[in-house]
Amino acid sequence: MKATYHKHILDFKRPSGTSRGVMITKETWFILLEHEGKNGVGECGILRGLSIDDKPNYETKLKWTCNNIHLGLEKLLTELIEFPSIQFGLETAFKSLESVDQFQLFPSDFTKDRDSIPINGLVWMGNEDFMRTQIQEKIASGFNCIKLKIGAIDFQTELDILKSIRQEFSVSDIELRVDANGAFSPDDALEKLNRLSEYQLHSIEQPIKAKQLQIMADLCKVTPIPIALDEELIGVFSKEDKQHVLKTIKPQYIILKPSLVGGFKGSKDWINSAEDLNIKWWITSALESNIGLNAIAQWTYTLKNKMPQGLGTGGLFTNNFPSPLRVKNGTLHYDLNQNWEFNL
Repeated sequence: MKATYHKHILDFKRPSGTSRGVMITKETWFILLEHEGKNGVGECGILRGLSIDDKPNYETKLKWTCNNIHLGLEKLLTELIEFPSIQFGLETAFKSLESVDQFQLFPSDFTKDRDSIPINGLVWMGNEDFMRTQIQEKIASGFNCIKLKIGAIDFQTELDILKSIRQEFSVSDIELRVDANGAFSPDDALEKLNRLSEYQLHSIEQPIKAKQLQIMADLCKVTPIPIALDEELIGVFSKEDKQHVLKTIKPQYIILKPSLVGGFKGSKDWINSAEDLNIKWWITSALESNIGLNAIAQWTYTLKNKMPQGLGTGGLFTNNFPSPLRVKNGTLHYDLNQNWEFNL
């Protein structure tokens, strides 16, 4: 078996803002496998400044992985425990190599275009007009679940935006999720959660920065809005540590990005631990190209989670790879009339 890796820079169609800053480009890497005339591809989707494997030796580790591909998937996953994005890329590449069609990794009614996956519409941070325009676009496109990035502009302005949505759309019309990306301070988090609760939100992601377990646990006990852990899951590797985080904090939800938490295997460990504690969950992408998004979407469908998932990110880039993935009326489809075009 031969393995190679390649870097690719994705360009955003328009700057995309979170409380951690504005993104214009997104770095990603691909692992390509060749064996007995077949090919496989997997994406190592790293988010600089957020991924636990954002390290100076990242490319060196990719090179080591390709040079040691003969060790096999299970051995490599163990060796790469602190490089979750490479774990995800490897899992996908091996699955791709084994498949009859290298892009149909988990054949199902989704890949046969007989069923779709409900997804949320994502609204990025920006000035008030920009955010309102995005919201109008998502509603016009048929989304009934919208997720807003908050925490970077004036909080009152964000409340006013949520108020204007609720004045026009009830809870039964539009499900609202917000993502603070850790923007609130422990001192004012509860006050802000109380004010946000006036607008009947489904949940809030990561209201305070990660690794403040007891403070987050105290918030989850009294919060008027269900709290979903996201960044909190990054860099937690063992099953025992995952159980400790969930038992300590007792969140209402967890959100899983396979590229950030150890691929399918690492995500399934989190899911198993969460379900043991009656904690609900959903899956989102981590701004991968359509290669990684395709793998996550197909795998997610097999889990039979009916909640809207965070898988609507394929249209963010000007230089993404054309694929059968299509967003229609707030759902993700696999359009068999569309072909893959993957060229590096």
